[in-house]
Amino acid sequence: MRPRQQHYNRGSSEYKQASKGIRKKCREAKEIWLNEQCEEIERHKTNEPGAMYRKIKEVTGFKGCSSTGCIKSKNGEVLMEKDKILERWTEYIGELFADYRGNKPEIRKAIEGPKILTSQVRGALQTMKRNEAAGPNEVVTEMIVVLEDFGIEKLTEVLNEVYDSGQIPDLSKSIFIALPKKTGAIECESHRTISLMGHVIKILLRILMMRARKSEEKLQEILDKVVEASEKKGLTINWRNIKEMRK
Repeated sequence: MRPRQQHYNRGSSEYKQASKGIRKKCREAKEIWLNEQCEEIERHKTNEPGAMYRKIKEVTGFKGCSSTGCIKSKNGEVLMEKDKILERWTEYIGELFADYRGNKPEIRKAIEGPKILTSQVRGALQTMKRNEAAGPNEVVTEMIVVLEDFGIEKLTEVLNEVYDSGQIPDLSKSIFIALPKKTGAIECESHRTISLMGHVIKILLRILMMRARKSEEKLQEILDKVVEASEKKGLTINWRNIKEMRK
């Protein structure tokens, strides 16, 4: 800095040359500092992941957005009372996830189907992520895993009761968390909403999804055989009529 301070005329070649040298030194110092920070992050990578993530946030300058503790109503009024804020969030979430599809399909309950097997529950547990936030019932995957066969058998019994009756108890409830997208956000639309589902219902959904995929694969195999047999006999299939018959 001193060489540049000696030149009072900012338009002079000496001043520009001094500024250029300062910028070069700053770039070199920044590169050295970043390399040191990256080396420290690499050291924490294996044994201290928490320290690694803290260092990454420090280097990147990431700062979380804080909420103001108030929210705007639908008509623009700023709400300060806790109960009114909760009512506004309930209204907003209800509108956000409202079902406008018209007539909903009828769901047949208490119909017979293949039982959920312990092997399916075990397979679903293996695909579940660890260290995830618990849902409303505070039951996490790790609790079931640590119980080993006993936990899997009991969970299988619960899931079969839900599957056979078609009634999902409080397991289907979720906790919604609003995260502000920017500092000082007071509109609901300026928040990102995430939901914390119960781990038990997640396992049930994974099992049903795996079953649906297997059924789809079997159906595709049957359709492929039908098409192959039809082509050999010189027949054509009117897929449009088949779709209309299925409606």
